[in-house]
Amino acid sequence: MLRLSELRLPLDHSADALPDAIARRLSISKEDVLSFTVFKRSYDARKSHSLSLIYIVDVEVANETVLLKSFSGDLHLKPTPDMEYHFVGKAPPDVTKRPVVIGFGPCGIFAALILAQMGFKPIVLERGKAVRERTQDTWGLWRKNTLNPESNVQFGEGGAGTFSDGKLYSQIKDPKHYGRKVISEFVKAGAPEEILYVSKPHIGTFRLVGMVETMRAEIIELGGDIRFQQRVTDIVIEDGQVRGVKTASGDEIRSDHVVLALGHSARDTFEMLHARGVFMEAKPFSVGFRIEHPQSLIDKARLGPHAGHPLLGAADYKLVHHASNGRAVYSFCMCPGGTVVAATSEPNRVVTNGMSQYSRNERNANAGIVVGITPEDFPGEGPLAGIELQRQLESRAFELGGRTYEAPGQLVGDFLQGKPSIQLGSVEPSYKPGVHLTDLSSALPDYAITAMREAIPAFDRQIKGFNLYDAVLTGVETRTSSPLRITRGENCQSLNVKGLYPAGEGAGYAGGILSAGVDGIRVAEALAIDMLKQP
Repeated sequence: MLRLSELRLPLDHSADALPDAIARRLSISKEDVLSFTVFKRSYDARKSHSLSLIYIVDVEVANETVLLKSFSGDLHLKPTPDMEYHFVGKAPPDVTKRPVVIGFGPCGIFAALILAQMGFKPIVLERGKAVRERTQDTWGLWRKNTLNPESNVQFGEGGAGTFSDGKLYSQIKDPKHYGRKVISEFVKAGAPEEILYVSKPHIGTFRLVGMVETMRAEIIELGGDIRFQQRVTDIVIEDGQVRGVKTASGDEIRSDHVVLALGHSARDTFEMLHARGVFMEAKPFSVGFRIEHPQSLIDKARLGPHAGHPLLGAADYKLVHHASNGRAVYSFCMCPGGTVVAATSEPNRVVTNGMSQYSRNERNANAGIVVGITPEDFPGEGPLAGIELQRQLESRAFELGGRTYEAPGQLVGDFLQGKPSIQLGSVEPSYKPGVHLTDLSSALPDYAITAMREAIPAFDRQIKGFNLYDAVLTGVETRTSSPLRITRGENCQSLNVKGLYPAGEGAGYAGGILSAGVDGIRVAEALAIDMLKQP
């Protein structure tokens, strides 16, 4: 097979256009194109009036060797790489020592799945509930202002990614094509097959729920054990080697191999690990607000006359501005046709996030507009100082929102002018339990407010209407990534605790569903190799 890239076709091309274009591009007859599959389909929206589709295809042709030789200098024609997943080993049939995976978000799911597929029968400990029970608890906050600290947007089967846009793309380096394994497993679990080839695949919350259940069933069928409502309260370390974990229910589970797939909000677990001397360090993250515009405004600005085309769907954006005070301001977790959601996991704090369903057909577009911060900005020192800053900002948001879990909000026009908002305009915010209009200038540090007030008008030069007066800001967005890193070595183990495998977003090694799943695979392989070496 050959991989042919940069095939451009009109948006409304006919069914025969693609094979014709392949034959024409390779200077061969159509009959010599024996078969082809679409590897990726994207679009170039830089010139919205002449938007085109861009294909990468895997092609089977007659006389492949001769064709490759004649196109030897063409960077857009190469042999198709082997993207099949190959296991690093297989557990012996009488395996008795079982690895433990803490957390059952995307990273924990794929770590457990790969270990189960290799025969290691992992034990998974998830502090939250199974995904459907967890969904009911999450709606309890959104609809009744009732927070369950152990079952919410952050904690429970599926992790924080369950209540998100379900984005499945990333900019990570992936030379072993682990991302393809992640997406293939999702398709096997019920995701639409188009996520295998569209350039920015997404799933949405409702579909993720069923997929997570299917993957859980496979892990159990392969001998894995998944235990919900099992919060890990301690870790057993003897002479620098992990020997097991203890749970809030009083159980002690012995294991020499433990995966930490905690997610970025397991603050009590971070504190416990720090108290036990596990090496960790503070790392940069970002804070900001959610911004909501009419989706129709974003579609028109990004897609021009092609707005609303069924192949394109709701338009997204990605924006960056380097402010004059030295801060970087950028869009984060953009959710086309989605909603802003309550994402706190601690009482008396407000956190916002965004999510979309697969259809992306809600009236508003939303995204985080966030400002990068570094450990030098944290109020204290040490690896947990970033958590303290997050808590301060989230508590302040709770106060500004009226202490009811409503989010503090402000019209963009008022925010830019530095005056409080007292009435909504044309944009109705989607956040539940609701938005309390106020002045957001005290919700973030001054340097962040200053940078954002400079960035929003700058973004308007890229997306006309971005600084729409009636667009709504809601605060605060603080969980963009983990505020610390549980540093690991080349073998994916903790720097100072053997057998402990920090992984995913919580450990500072991923950012999103796809990269978390990839890291889960990477860590599972490292763990399996180590187990197979032992007698």
